[in-house]
Amino acid sequence: MKKSYYRILLVNIDNISYIISVLFNYLNIIMKIDNIDKQILNLLQENARITNVELASKVGISPPAMLERVKRLEKGGFLKKYIAVINPDKLGKNIIALISVWLSAHQLRSIDSFTKQINKFEEVLECYHIAGEEDFILKIMSNSIKDVEDFLLKKLTKIQGVSKVNTKFVLSTVKYETKIKIE
Repeated sequence: MKKSYYRILLVNIDNISYIISVLFNYLNIIMKIDNIDKQILNLLQENARITNVELASKVGISPPAMLERVKRLEKGGFLKKYIAVINPDKLGKNIIALISVWLSAHQLRSIDSFTKQINKFEEVLECYHIAGEEDFILKIMSNSIKDVEDFLLKKLTKIQGVSKVNTKFVLSTVKYETKIKIE
């Protein structure tokens, strides 16, 4: 009886040690961000097309050191991807709808099912699982109100478990910013 008890105890201690080491590594990555890394992240948010040489010059380090830092930031998950911000008006995508969604069941299975379906819809630019009356808020852009109606009737309300939707149309964009403040 004692041997099996000690085996279980050792396995549990090993699991706890592993969890602690993973958490420590995660915290250690966050702690390794210094002021130079913050400058790099801020500059890349303003212009992701900046060359390594320009970035190094603005921050005041050598290009090889800059390249190493950027690679470390990418590997650490601080830089997810490099993108271009498109002007939706130039493409005729001038209708923005914010759609509140209520689910009939609030269980992990229904939430997972809903999010899997939403991730398939190219019209959905953003989807937030929220606290409050509704369960999700979606942001979509389209060419016309008819396109929004088609999305609502032919796609969104066809998802099993959706009990109610409420759509609001944006009249004008007062502020639109993609840059995250890094201090």
